[in-house]
Amino acid sequence: MKAFFTTILFQPMLNALIWIYGIIPGHDIGLAIIVLTIVIRLILWPFQQSALKSQRALQTIQPKLKALQAQYGDDKAALNKAMMELYAKEKVSPFSSCLPLLVQLPFLIALYQVLRAGLTSANFDLLYPFVHNPGTINSVSFGFLNLATKSIPLAVLAGLAQLVQTKMLPMNRPPAGAGAGSKDEDQLAKVNKQMLYIMPAFTVFIGISLPAGLTLYWVITTLVAVLQQWLFLRIHKDKNDQVLEIVKP
Repeated sequence: MKAFFTTILFQPMLNALIWIYGIIPGHDIGLAIIVLTIVIRLILWPFQQSALKSQRALQTIQPKLKALQAQYGDDKAALNKAMMELYAKEKVSPFSSCLPLLVQLPFLIALYQVLRAGLTSANFDLLYPFVHNPGTINSVSFGFLNLATKSIPLAVLAGLAQLVQTKMLPMNRPPAGAGAGSKDEDQLAKVNKQMLYIMPAFTVFIGISLPAGLTLYWVITTLVAVLQQWLFLRIHKDKNDQVLEIVKP
């Protein structure tokens, strides 16, 4: 399994990073990481779009799901049957938003591993014959940032990018015409508010322990994800659509 992962994912991405590093003027590894991260995100763009569309579809039927919950109450068997019938009728799967993300996971893990190894010559024996072996990698990027060492400012920047993305997480809305929020809705609002700050803080905590090259990757991939979700909202959201609204602090 490890050999399959190395041959199919790790090796091509490693070669892509070193090839980009070799052709970029000044041989800047930071720019090479940015370019590779954007390219990978573009390749995985259709899967992310599929996940966003699935989230949108699930959000759309939330009022109907809440109506079923009110109708069947504690009758779990009848409620589950009614929910499955609703999913089938609306052609929506409760797991449809997770599957595209799972498809992306091996690629993102491979890219993470490549960036861990990309600043050293430990895996240069995996380079293809047509990719120039640079011998060593200059880990200083943009003339001042050593991507082989930790960077607190870059970790904070990653946390801020994560904050923006967290503000764009899907949230459940009460059904149209509903009165004051229920206990469950109030609890959901509290969870959303907590996650708004917990995820960015966790990102900063992890980021300050990683080499700056990995933190740079996290900043760029998060910003690309934010851009993609913003574009999705611009294209698919109309005046009556409350899907994927910004979570208010």
